[in-house]
This record gives sequence, structure tokens and C-alpha cells, in this order.
Amino acid sequence: MSMHNADINELPIGIAPSISREAIAELPMRRYQGRVCVVATRSELTDALADIQQEQIVGFDTETRPAFKKGERYDPALVQVATARAVYLFQLRRVDVIPGLAEVLSAPGVVKAGVAVARDLQDLKQVFAFAEKSVVDLGVIARRRGLEQTGVRNLAGIFLGWRVAKGSRTSNWAANTLTPAQIVYAATDAWICRELYLRFSSLQLLR
Repeated sequence: MSMHNADINELPIGIAPSISREAIAELPMRRYQGRVCVVATRSELTDALADIQQEQIVGFDTETRPAFKKGERYDPALVQVATARAVYLFQLRRVDVIPGLAEVLSAPGVVKAGVAVARDLQDLKQVFAFAEKSVVDLGVIARRRGLEQTGVRNLAGIFLGWRVAKGSRTSNWAANTLTPAQIVYAATDAWICRELYLRFSSLQLLR
């Protein structure tokens, strides 16, 4: 192995390659506490897209109604995008949000950072067409650095020192009205992805 490759695979000093469930349980709980907009009107959609297009980096995630029976599957119901100022939740049952989301996903000037994004993008393409650009999978980057635990919650524990709740993960994301718990959960996941990207950048893990 060349020295260059060895450098690429090294973790920064102070960053552990893994974290135990017990260690995560001892970390402080963090939830997104900033502005959240569940995009429901044309003016909210316009404002959301304008804010996103100002950014160089946004956090990105999706939520899908869980399937409990063999052979059952659902399309994604929600797309979350986090900027420096807010988190926007786009319910895909509102077809008027789809052209704007396709534009965001295809914009080369806005990095979309998430975890396990290949599956998210594949599933979203069952709902609408787009050609993604500037999408960064933080889990893939972590794996290249030798980490085996590459889910959002493990990465938040390792790199941010935070514990993130799992509570609403298996709730009905296709509901017409999201509950306050769902809104906080969904916003937190996108926000964490943005925070992780910024942390990876500061640690020079993105090269």
C-alpha cells in the first residue's frame, strides 16, 4: 500500500473507529431545534427552494412508510432538506413539490449530503425522474476510512458526540398530517447529515 493510500484510510486522532450501544446511550440527546417548514403552500415552496439554492451544502434524507408484510413495499413519502437556516419537509403526495425537488437533486452547485443515499435515490426515482448531481454519501466515506458502523446514529455518536432518537422511524410517513414527533425526527435526520458533512470537512475526510 502506498503512503498516499495509507493516509487516505487513516482516521484523525481522537476519532474512534467504532462505538458501542452502551457508549451511545451515555451521550447527550440532540434534536433539531431550529425552524422547520412542512411545505404546504406555493409561497412556502418558493421560499424553500430559494433558501436551498443559496446553499453550497444541504443535509438530505427521505422517509418511507414501513412495510410489515412479506412482499409489501411503499414509495418514499417524505423528503427532508436541511439548510443553515431551516429544515424543509416535502410531502411527496403534494405533486407540486416534485419539479422543485428534481431541480434541487440535479443542481451541481448544491452538495446534498446524506447516509445510504443510493437506496434513497433509487426509491425516489420510482416516484419522479431526475439526474442527481453533487450527492455525497457520508456512510461510504466513513467506510473508506475503516469504519464498520456507518448509520446516521453511529456516525453522530462517533463524530459529533451526540445521541439521536429513533422513536418515530417506523411511523406512518404517508399520513396526510405529520405529528410533532414525526416532524422533529425527520428534521433532525436531515440536520444531522449536514452537521456530519461539516464535521467531515473540518477533519479533512472528504478528500
